[in-house]
Parts: sequence; structure tokens; C-alpha cells
Amino acid sequence: MELREAIGRRRSIRFMLPYKPVEPEKIQRMLEAARIASHWGNVQSLRAVVVFKDSASPEVIQAITAPVAGFQIRLAPVVIVWYVETAAVDEQSDRLRELLKAGALGFGDDKEAALERQLIPFFTGIKERLKEPGLNEMDCGQGIAQATLMAFEQGLGTCLLGGGNTEKMRQNLGLPESARILIIQTVGYPAESPEAGGQRPRQPFESLFHMNGYGKPFPRSADVVEELHADGMLQQPAPAPWREAELEYLRQALAIKGNGLI
Repeated sequence: MELREAIGRRRSIRFMLPYKPVEPEKIQRMLEAARIASHWGNVQSLRAVVVFKDSASPEVIQAITAPVAGFQIRLAPVVIVWYVETAAVDEQSDRLRELLKAGALGFGDDKEAALERQLIPFFTGIKERLKEPGLNEMDCGQGIAQATLMAFEQGLGTCLLGGGNTEKMRQNLGLPESARILIIQTVGYPAESPEAGGQRPRQPFESLFHMNGYGKPFPRSADVVEELHADGMLQQPAPAPWREAELEYLRQALAIKGNGLI
């Protein structure tokens, strides 16, 4: 599957087949994609705990419940808990030295001395600030996005959900105090159609992106939009005429009580 097709099919899949397990090698490919994502200073603070429902303890499964959309977590055979390991920043100096040796940092005959004399002291001075929410979360998001694309390329569905009691989750998963939970991701084989109701509502392109200054909308080419539709990246707007019937079928087939919001 080409990248644009994978991006086009990247819809949040909320309804999973609970009886169909996900092969560990497919989860590994997701983690491999996350591992090679770009990260500032090569710190790689993105970490994860993968919970396989068929082998995890009841305490661990209980720890990953959430107050909203709990049925999604209940149905998914795999849940990935993504977190920031803030202690990774403590190894910043070593990561910079690795970049230098790999030819990915600096140039000239004195680059080693410049690294030790200038760059490393600079980052050491703001180390604690770099552990705070911000830059780490942004780069971790890139890794999670790559993992998500890999999931869809392998025929899996995923949905990113905010955690419930993240402190309880951190403790029950045995994470260190330096860990900051970002998001939980359900993974499984889709029970619903790939369209998932069609393209979700999005704000107008021109109100989101600007060119050469705020208030100057980035020009949107109709030819590019048509090309992306042809490639399957853009879908018809939701809802599909059969969507409500599909939702009712899924509600009954998966024994989901209530309105499916919690």
C-alpha cells in the first residue's frame, strides 16, 4: 500500500473484532515504525507498553479502562499505552555524540570540540525544562502517527483515546515516576467498514493554513483535491446513507449497551 493510500484510509476505527487476535509481528512493525521516527536531538523519549488482552493480568486490563468510550477498550484485543520517558533527556549528551559519529551533526575539523564546548553545555543548562510537556510530545506524536499508518497498511484498525486515571495506569503497569502517559491506542481487526461513515467533518482548508503571513489563505488547487480523491486519500463526506444501519448492526452483534459513547 502506498503512503497516500494509507493516509487516506487512516480513519479512527472504533469497532473491533474482539474474537480475532492481532499477530505480535504486526504490533512489532508498528513499534518499529515509531522507533525510527524523527525526534529532537535523537532523544527518543517515546515509549510504549503493549497490552495483549488474552495474556495480560486482570489488574493490567483494569488499569487501562477509561471513562469515555470504554466499549472500545473492551472490544480491542490489543491496547498500546504510549508514554513519554522524561528521563531520556538525561542521556541527551550521549545521543548528541552518537549523532556526531553518524555524520548527522556538525561539520568541519573542530566539530567534536564544538559539541563538547558549546552544544552539550547548552542543553545541559535547560535539561529540566526540556522534560516538561512540549517538544517531547510533538515528536512522540510523529512516532505514534507512523505506527498508526503501519497499522492501517497491515489491515488493522486503531483509535487513539485519552486515558482515564493515568496515575493508576502508570502504577499498575509498573512505569517509573519519570513516565508521563500520553495516549492509549486500541488496535484490532475492524468490525466496521473501512469508510467508517465517510470522511469526518473538517474545517475549511483555507481557514487552517496560511501563506507568507497570517490571514493570507494558502491557495487550494482543485486539481490537487481531485487527484487526492482519485488516490483514495480523500473520501466522500460523512455520513454514508447506510451508516446508521451499520451502527445498529454493530451494536447488536457486539452487545454494546447504551448509546456507545461511554
